[in-house]
Amino acid sequence: MKVECVYATEEQQYLIALSLKEGATIEKVIQASGVLEHFPDLNLNALNVGIFGQKKLLSDHVFDGDRVEIYRPLMIDPMEARRRRAPAPKRRKF
Repeated sequence: MKVECVYATEEQQYLIALSLKEGATIEKVIQASGVLEHFPDLNLNALNVGIFGQKKLLSDHVFDGDRVEIYRPLMIDPMEARRRRAPAPKRRKF
């Protein structure tokens, strides 16, 4: 089966296509991709991963055509970021 593994930093993107045997797990895909060697700061057991935007576990199985995504930790809470971008409310004159 053919799958992809993807990881991105602010500076670069890492995408690799792999051919693995049926029944492979997300952990196997990550190990086979070489991303852990390319980015030595990544800790396999502490990764947040998913398939096509759906959060998954390292032990979940992958299927033909899946794209395993490795997520970076959030630097700021999404709701807080939205609040910062929103325009300030206008003051009412009485």
